[in-house]
Amino acid sequence: MSAQDAIDFVSDNITEVGTLMRSLSGRYEGIFGNLRAAYGVAFEQAGSIADAARDASAIADAATASFRDNIPNQPGNACSSGCAACCHLYVQVPPGTATVMAQHIVAHFTQDERAALRARLEVAAAAARDAADVMKLRMRCALLGADNRCTVYEVRPLSCRAFTSRSVARCHDVVFGDVPEGTGVEQNAAHFRIHMEATFALEQAARNRGLPDAQKGLAQALLDEMTSSDAATHPDQCLAAQK
Repeated sequence: MSAQDAIDFVSDNITEVGTLMRSLSGRYEGIFGNLRAAYGVAFEQAGSIADAARDASAIADAATASFRDNIPNQPGNACSSGCAACCHLYVQVPPGTATVMAQHIVAHFTQDERAALRARLEVAAAAARDAADVMKLRMRCALLGADNRCTVYEVRPLSCRAFTSRSVARCHDVVFGDVPEGTGVEQNAAHFRIHMEATFALEQAARNRGLPDAQKGLAQALLDEMTSSDAATHPDQCLAAQK
């Protein structure tokens, strides 16, 4: 093989692989377009916006598992049960999410546990209202148990599901330390996007149903839903409390 033959062979090989890589890049991006469409169809068929929120978590969980099992070179994940640094960040929830969480709380919490949770939620909601910048607010989540585990893990919000980290130390530095603005925790980009697509789709689903589509702070949203749930379950008690 002459030098020119070698040049032609190598150049052709690189060109072929480059073409394949560009094609794969487009198909990879297409995954998220298809995911967005799937969310939209599923949410349109859901009986309520709360049902759509349940579907959002189920679809996002399945997509995340499929990514982990089938897409190579996924970044490592240092998150584990009881690691709660991110549970001190301000969290917003899209439509339907707080309803699902409130229903779970009614089904699994005792009356005393619900009363204690309501008190913590009221403190958290007030802190968010008074904060100059809620994104800088650092406060223990009202739903975090004494063992640093989420008490509503099965129905936790999409933003909580979306968060991943490759370093526990980095999480603690960002949440509790003094780091420059604009720096944060490195995320698994695909995992994060799966859940953000679900969030955007829920907002669109709410708009399509003529419902409020804005995200709300978790504490206030859950407090509102628990109040509505209590009013529906015990209307006489709520009327008496208002007098």
